[in-house]
Amino acid sequence: MIPSQFDYQTPATVDEALSLLAASPDTSKLLAGGQSLIPVMKLRMADPEHVIDLGKIDALRGIRQDGDRLVVGALTHHHEIATSPLVARLAPLLGKAAATVADSQVRHRGTIGGALVHADPAGDYPAPILAMEGEMVITGSGGTRTVSAADFFEDFFTTAVGDDEVLTEIRVPTFEGWGAHYEKFTRVAQQWSIVAVAAAVRMDRDRIAEARIGLTNMGPVPVRAAAAEQALTGGTASDVRDALSGVAEGTDPPSDVNGDANYRRHLAEVLARRAVTAAMG
Repeated sequence: MIPSQFDYQTPATVDEALSLLAASPDTSKLLAGGQSLIPVMKLRMADPEHVIDLGKIDALRGIRQDGDRLVVGALTHHHEIATSPLVARLAPLLGKAAATVADSQVRHRGTIGGALVHADPAGDYPAPILAMEGEMVITGSGGTRTVSAADFFEDFFTTAVGDDEVLTEIRVPTFEGWGAHYEKFTRVAQQWSIVAVAAAVRMDRDRIAEARIGLTNMGPVPVRAAAAEQALTGGTASDVRDALSGVAEGTDPPSDVNGDANYRRHLAEVLARRAVTAAMG
């Protein structure tokens, strides 16, 4: 199928984009990389009258350090994040997750902001950013506000970004010196995650000083495995299996053609052990 007819607009600034949104918030869609929006428009699962392409707003691109935060512009492509030396040093978990997104073509076109606002439970950014306690900067006609990752993802394909707002940047604390790994399970290449686990670990000699764990596709929103993080703290490699035995407790994974909820809970435990072990080095 092809999309319904729509008006196409290309603002050059965030303010201009907000003005266009304000004119018709209920019938407009923002276009970032287009890797999520265009397919659903072709299927007519989305049928906007106005498409506002953010691609000319250079202020929404780039990766920089701001004190103890790594700042990533919402229009930054997955490939840039996956190959950035700054990301690899300050937020290695984010870079490892970006490298697993879809295929090379999508990684060169898709954007982190578009993926986050799309909020697919099987997407590869939400769990790592939740585990890193990241923040989303959202701009609207009323000004700019910052929303924690824990509050940003509200439900299936639903975020805190309003119809008249734009996600402008993502801010995560720096994790320099931490080990990190993103373990993703799919049946075929480039598939959405059936389950994935994001793990970041800070070691003190042979013991885990701190751990962060996020779960992908284990519910309608990403899940932080706080109890497992606590269980890991102070442990060694020999304690990992026992510490992660309850990593899927309290989750609400879907049941579909790729596996039922119990299968996903089992996968989460297996993948968590792999991810944490790899992050420990």
